Amino acid sequence: MTIARLADLADPALTPRLVVKVGSALLVGGDGEPRRAWLRALVAELAGARARGQAVIVVSSGAIALGARRLGLARGGRGSLADAQAAAAVGQIALAGLWAELFADHGLTAAQVLLTLDDLEERRRWLNVTATLGTLLDRGAVPVINENDTVATEEIRFGDNDRLAARVGQAAGASAVLLLSDIDGLYDRDPRIAGAVRVPVVRRVTPDIRAMATGASASGLGSGGMASKVQAAEIAALAGMALGIIDGRSDAPIAAALGAGAGTLFLPRPHKGARKAWLGGTLRLRGALHIDAGAAAALLQGASLLAAGVARVEGQFARGDAIAVIGPGGDTLARGLSEYDAAECAALAGRHSRDHADILGYAPRSALIHRDQLVLV
Repeated sequence: MTIARLADLADPALTPRLVVKVGSALLVGGDGEPRRAWLRALVAELAGARARGQAVIVVSSGAIALGARRLGLARGGRGSLADAQAAAAVGQIALAGLWAELFADHGLTAAQVLLTLDDLEERRRWLNVTATLGTLLDRGAVPVINENDTVATEEIRFGDNDRLAARVGQAAGASAVLLLSDIDGLYDRDPRIAGAVRVPVVRRVTPDIRAMATGASASGLGSGGMASKVQAAEIAALAGMALGIIDGRSDAPIAAALGAGAGTLFLPRPHKGARKAWLGGTLRLRGALHIDAGAAAALLQGASLLAAGVARVEGQFARGDAIAVIGPGGDTLARGLSEYDAAECAALAGRHSRDHADILGYAPRSALIHRDQLVLV
């Protein structure tokens, strides 16, 4: 049995471990203060999920918005990186305290976890995160996770909590991710346009699905938009997780949306194993290999990427870095860990394996990217 409809996200048998992401526009009112009544009702829903046997992880935005009010910062604290970092430092204390207080009302312990991009992009740190989350969940705590905006810079930021939620779901071995938003799902065009139709189920993210998404955040409080939610859905699908988008603005929004099937459900894909799921969700790619049609066909059959099928090398990367594999049509076909640095790949590109030793001056490796270190996207 697999997840096939939004209501399945409330079924402990199909979704034993659920990640719920709450956006800034839902958690913080226009006055810069938390929406306590709404949040209290949401926590009651999450406590109910725990009571029926689901482990719950919360990914919570809101620290910058809360801190900006207290520091008197313009533009919701997002006027500059320094403003955002300062606002986060103040707001994160308030945010963590709020979640802890409300979960305690239901006899549950909240645990704060702050992450940066590097914590989930570097394999060793990723494993540390998985171990911590596993222990917290085993002990009955509710992890409340946010990006560590106080220390994150543009180079080490997720940039939005939609993708963070999907990566956290991977790390925690979740079955599904539920994004509470200020819109009730993905529409076939801008939902402000007359005749726009909500897409209830997405079986696979295709270029047409990506084209439906917009990068704009309607509220002005958050940093994401539908484009980031679709990218989160791609990350989730590669890890065998479903992802739902629902309108979180009403009281008790989860029961209302899941009961009515009001939202968009992105279906999971067959699970590829923990390491390949981690690789497929990697956001920081150091470069790319552009390949020909023959190499693309071979990859689809499960082959390694050989140098003979590489037409062009892009970027500066070292051996072991994550890079993209781009097909002749310009679409990203796969991600993998390079067996060579960029200069070596460029020297080997388009050349037969028998020539590699003479080109490199040493015994070559079997492929530019081995199939065990490659995942199709």
